[in-house]
Amino acid sequence: MTERRNGLTYADAGVDIDAGNALVERIKPVAKRTDRAGVMAGLGGFGALFDLRAAGYQDPILVAATDGVGTKLRVAIESGRLDTVGIDLVAMCVNDLVCQGAEPLLFLDYFATGKLDVAEAAAVVAGIGKGCLRAGAALVGGETAEMPGMYAAGDFDLAGFAVGAMERGQGLPRDVSAGDVLLGLASSGVHSNGYSLVRRVVQSAGLDWDAPSPFGSGTLGEALLAPTRIYVKPVLAAIAAGGVHGLAHITGGGLTENTPRMLPGDLGVEIDLGAWDLPPVFRWLRAEAGIAPAEMLKTFNCGIGLVLAVAPERAEDLAALLAAEGETVAVIGHVAPGAGARFSGEL
Repeated sequence: MTERRNGLTYADAGVDIDAGNALVERIKPVAKRTDRAGVMAGLGGFGALFDLRAAGYQDPILVAATDGVGTKLRVAIESGRLDTVGIDLVAMCVNDLVCQGAEPLLFLDYFATGKLDVAEAAAVVAGIGKGCLRAGAALVGGETAEMPGMYAAGDFDLAGFAVGAMERGQGLPRDVSAGDVLLGLASSGVHSNGYSLVRRVVQSAGLDWDAPSPFGSGTLGEALLAPTRIYVKPVLAAIAAGGVHGLAHITGGGLTENTPRMLPGDLGVEIDLGAWDLPPVFRWLRAEAGIAPAEMLKTFNCGIGLVLAVAPERAEDLAALLAAEGETVAVIGHVAPGAGARFSGEL
C-alpha cells in the first residue's frame, strides 16, 4: 500500500509566491518613476486605470501594440547581461505605436520563467522602466509567471504590451503621395530582429559572447546587446510640426518589407543605398557569412531604424528638427508610383 504524503506546498511544486511578492516590492520604485499624467492606479490592483482626459485628450482613439525581443534574449541570458533587453521590449512596442501617429501612454510586461530569480527579473524590469521613461509611457503593471517544467533552468521569455492614443482624425499614414521624401533615422545597431541569423554567424565564426567585438569596442555580447533606439519623442515632435505623412518602423522584414507598409497599394519607395554608411556590425555580419545584399535588406535594419515619408517642402525643416532632437537623419529616397521597395546604389 502506497503511503500518502501530507503537507505538500506550492513551493514544493516549484512555484515560490514569496519570491514573486519580493519582486513586486523591488519593482514598485521603477514603476513609480514612470508615472505620468493620466495614471489613476497602477501596480497592485487587478487592472490599471488611466484617465485619457487627464492626459489631455478630447476625442481619443486608442492604439495598442504587442511584441517581444526574439532570440536576442538568448544572447542576454548566455552573456549574463540582462539590463538592456527591457529597453528593447519597450522600444519594439512603442516604436510601432508612434508609426500610427499615437502617443504611448502605458505599458505592461509579461515575464515567464521556470524558476524565478528575483535579482535577474528585477534587472530586466529596471530596463523596462528605462524604456518607459524614454518613451513617456507609464509602467502600470504586468505578470510574472513561474512555470516549472515549461522553461529550461535559467531561461525566461518576455512580452510587452503598449497602449497609446491620438485625437480622432490624426492617425497615420495619411496623404502619402508620389514625390514624398523619405527621411531615415539611424539605428543603434541590430535592434531586436534577425538574431537567429546573428547567432548562427557568431557560432560559425567560433566566437563566444565574451570575445572582443570584431567590429567595435567591448565584448561581442555587449556590442550585440546595444538596446533598440526609441524614436517616440523626436517623432512626435516632427508629427506636431506638420508634414509627416507616414512612418515605418524597420523591424523583421527590414527595409524591403516595412517601408511599403505605410503606403497605399499603388505606391512604392525608391531607396538610395548610398545615402548612408552601413554600420560596422552589419559590415561584419555580411563579410563573415557572405550574406547577399537582398538578404541583408529583408533581415536587418542595415542602419536605418525608422523611416518617415514627408511632404517635399517640409523635408529640410523636419530633418533639422529631428537632428536637433538628437537623431541622425539621412535623406534616403522618395515615394514613387508602383508597389514595393526598389533599391539603387550599393549597400
